Amino acid sequence: MPNGSFLSRLGPVLRPDSARVIIRPFRPAVEPRDLTPTDKTRANHIVDRVVALPPEEAAQQLADVLVNFDQRHRNLVGLFEARADEMEDAFADHAAFTKAQRQLIGAFFLHEYSFEASALFNPSIVLHPDQADCWAGSCRFILSLRAVGEGHISSLTFRTGTIGADGAVAIDEKSKLAAIPAVRSRVPGQLGDDVTVGFDAATDISERVIFPVTDAQSNGIEDARFVRLDDDGRIRYLATYTAYNGREIRSELIETPDFVDFRLTPLRGYAARNKGMALFPRKIGGRYAMIARQDNENLHLLYSSDLYFWEGGTPILRPRHFWEFVQIGNCGSPVELDEGWLLLTHGVGAIRKYTIGAVLLDKKDPSIVLARSRQPLIRPEPFEREGYVPNVVYTCGLIKHGADLVIPYAISDTFTNFATIPILQLLKTLDPI
Repeated sequence: MPNGSFLSRLGPVLRPDSARVIIRPFRPAVEPRDLTPTDKTRANHIVDRVVALPPEEAAQQLADVLVNFDQRHRNLVGLFEARADEMEDAFADHAAFTKAQRQLIGAFFLHEYSFEASALFNPSIVLHPDQADCWAGSCRFILSLRAVGEGHISSLTFRTGTIGADGAVAIDEKSKLAAIPAVRSRVPGQLGDDVTVGFDAATDISERVIFPVTDAQSNGIEDARFVRLDDDGRIRYLATYTAYNGREIRSELIETPDFVDFRLTPLRGYAARNKGMALFPRKIGGRYAMIARQDNENLHLLYSSDLYFWEGGTPILRPRHFWEFVQIGNCGSPVELDEGWLLLTHGVGAIRKYTIGAVLLDKKDPSIVLARSRQPLIRPEPFEREGYVPNVVYTCGLIKHGADLVIPYAISDTFTNFATIPILQLLKTLDPI
């Protein structure tokens, strides 16, 4: 029996929506050749022009801006005020200006950004912290997704939904609004800033977009692998992700108790210099455990005493089959079964085709591989081969629901679908090692 014959592909398909926008700081470019040491910057010039408007005209122009944009964002005046606060240096030469002029200046230094205009993909999934009012046999979940907009900048966005007793997946309707969080604190470190950000708890989770907030993340927060971590009885949600600045990558960690407030921290150690790290959902032998691909080709098992420093590691999986000859990697955190730790893997084969397989690791010692896929479980079907990056299926995490695995997966780095696989049938397809 081919491995994929027992896989059920489910709707809905999540596609990028260019109508969803966040509002971000706008920084006018400066041409150094056009400036002398005594010249003002373009920001000063813009402020000069706004302050020169008669107060009544400034008030009218502000009113027009609000009519045009107010239904697209929450508390737009507050956003203008906050941006004006950041522009204090540009106000230094002006003795007085009206409140409307100040807010209008804030508006000139903001712009809308369609954060998922190009792609909505590489999902991970965890149980929702609030399971109240679920029907018997069903559950609520939070889905994280990588959104890509203009300039190929990646951010982190969310959806919620339910899995029914029959395994049917339903995605909640998303909000038309979206916003980036407020920065609560920023602590400089040797490897970069440790940043805490937060949203208004009254907003829908689908409105919350975590956009790059440090230099290391400036070109993207990529491929978050969320896991519900049982840390000796303390439940919290963590994800490793790839921070990308346009030249270099590194692994970082995001932590949240509630998907309202988030802490983003650079990971330390030799093993954190690459991408594709995935935490186990609990400690093993009193230590945190991670699956990682620190050499761009093979999978390693790592341990840490503090979550933030990852060194060494034991190689446990190397490419073996034709569909993974280029490299293998993890597809999110392992799922704990009675039989062991089930880890989905991705393999890269000929013509850089990505497929998804599985391995079973020993429960007490995950460095021991008990069995692995000979053939992929999920491979790009003809209708899944076209997109931003052709011939790719990929996931950053799955959950167990009853006797099945529920797997959200990306199609050609463009959009997202779901599949279910009966666990017992999957295990029967794995070749013992």
